[in-house]
Amino acid sequence: MTDYGQNLLFGTFIAPVNQPPLQAVELAQVSDQAGLDLVTFQDHPYQSKFHDTWTLLSYAASRTKNIHVSGNVLNLPLRQPAVLARSAASLDLLSGGRFEMGIGAGGFWDAIEAMGGRRLEPGQSIAALEEAITIMRDIWAADERSGVHVRGQYYTVDGAKRGPKPAHDIGIWIGAYKPRILNLTGRMGDGWLPSLAYLKGGVSDLEEMNKHIDEGAATAGRDPSAIRRMLNISGQFSSTGRSLLNGPTKQWAEELADMTLQYGITGFILAAADAPTIEIFAAEVVPATRELVAAERAKRVTSTSAV
Repeated sequence: MTDYGQNLLFGTFIAPVNQPPLQAVELAQVSDQAGLDLVTFQDHPYQSKFHDTWTLLSYAASRTKNIHVSGNVLNLPLRQPAVLARSAASLDLLSGGRFEMGIGAGGFWDAIEAMGGRRLEPGQSIAALEEAITIMRDIWAADERSGVHVRGQYYTVDGAKRGPKPAHDIGIWIGAYKPRILNLTGRMGDGWLPSLAYLKGGVSDLEEMNKHIDEGAATAGRDPSAIRRMLNISGQFSSTGRSLLNGPTKQWAEELADMTLQYGITGFILAAADAPTIEIFAAEVVPATRELVAAERAKRVTSTSAV
């Protein structure tokens, strides 16, 4: 049982389809109007049926007011890290501090190579991600006087100027599933962003995966609770309970609250393709989940104080 104690956030995971052209943007606006915290988009630059995700993020940020935007997750092998860092800082400044850096080491290597990207083996792609994170953080450290010097095996930046400084501390959220990249998440990431559908053992896999993140944090002298644990989820609202996240909104709230209290998940990102689903999630599931988690946390504090 692990509750890392972070505040809850809720968001949407929207496919960046380009037909109809404004569908993804309109769903981002629905998410914003519904009071959700975050709207995210897949990043598959090799997919001709999708918008370019960076262009979409920028446009969606300009058409919303309060919601944060993020890739889920950005495709590093096709996005040069120093340029990506400057793009991120610019969007964060233009949006008033509403950009977060969801990023992955890469996948679908045939498609990446077809677009001109470099094919990497799994271990190589994780090492490249580590170098990229170092470069991005150095670019954002605009108060430092020296230039950026990172001479890596996969990325080299030698004397690049720092800045601009983002409007807020941009979170680096890593899409990760296997031990080595989970360890990297604990050592260098601000958050973890996997998808429930990709967990072979279901929710119970989260316990073991958290251990790898915690071990990575410990080796870097970091507090494991500083790393936000998020989860892309999907399901169906129905009048009777049928399975995990397939039932009434009350059941959804109970199951999400359990994921927080048992496995430390404090960010729930719903895959959604229509406005009514987003609105039900925001109006019914979100407040009920917050209430359940707050009540249980208060109970635990009371119980601890009484000992």
